[in-house]
Amino acid sequence: MKLYTKTGDDGSTGLFGGPRVAKCDLRVAGYGEVDESNAALGVALAACTDKELAVRLREIQADLFVAGAELATPSGHNPPNSITDSQVSQLEHWIDEACLETTPLRTFVLPGGSFLAAQLHYARTVCRRAERAVVMLSQEQPVSAPLLIYLNRLSDLLFAWARLANHRAGVEDIPWNPPR
Repeated sequence: MKLYTKTGDDGSTGLFGGPRVAKCDLRVAGYGEVDESNAALGVALAACTDKELAVRLREIQADLFVAGAELATPSGHNPPNSITDSQVSQLEHWIDEACLETTPLRTFVLPGGSFLAAQLHYARTVCRRAERAVVMLSQEQPVSAPLLIYLNRLSDLLFAWARLANHRAGVEDIPWNPPR
């Protein structure tokens, strides 16, 4: 199987079980941003030595493939899989767990600290961009509520894990000090 098909040379791409659309279509932009979020998690995984966190990051990567497939399925067609409320609940559980291990937030923090924390902060911002793209799509076409909620919770989780990575590495979060 060749990696190139030449079918997209005209600026179009095919959706699952549906028509060809422009590569700048809101649906394509949504799943493209989710794919970039997945890649950012892969970069964070390359910096991760915490086995439990690595397993969880891989689970999220698999979820993001599901989210991408759901977004690549045109309205009116059934996606092969969908993000579920239980996947959202799992993220919430992990957020709560991470927050129990870190000190309560008393100020805004700047992205950074340990290398893994910096990568998780970066993945969080990419996830927020994906969320914005999917919300934009949802203004024009139906998008499942669990998928929208999942992306919102995921960015919260990545923030919590960035703080956790700093805590476990013995590195302080970097407080934001407003200009005077």
